[in-house]
Amino acid sequence: MTQPQSPSSESAPTMPALKGVEHAGVIDALVHDPETDVVTLLMVEPRPWDGSELRLFQLQEKINAYLSFALDGEMHEAFPQLEGKPLRLILDCLTAPDSTSLGFLGMVRDQIAFQGITLEVRAAGPGPEGAESGGGCGSGCGCK
Repeated sequence: MTQPQSPSSESAPTMPALKGVEHAGVIDALVHDPETDVVTLLMVEPRPWDGSELRLFQLQEKINAYLSFALDGEMHEAFPQLEGKPLRLILDCLTAPDSTSLGFLGMVRDQIAFQGITLEVRAAGPGPEGAESGGGCGSGCGCK
């Protein structure tokens, strides 16, 4: 798995050449906020959601890779200073997820909450179902 450079609040880490949901083995961004002490693993979906099985599979693989990185000790090996810090996953999307992906994300959110991990979805624009833009998936998501 491609790891980002050491997180810093003063400089942005160099981003990997390949990023996005379709590249499951790449951590798109890892950020530690010293004010809140929260570690954020950021996933990027630059494509509009299409409701396809392939896209849902790619999303599942990306989330699994991120959780493995965080929970199996790889993140703490690479960044020991982050051990024990609260963790959240953020999925930044071009548009709000389709209903199938939204349902999947809701299940993921419920399951990872048992590990003390939060999941947030941020959509830049409306999705296929007309979800409102900016700051969430729309109705039924629960990420905000």
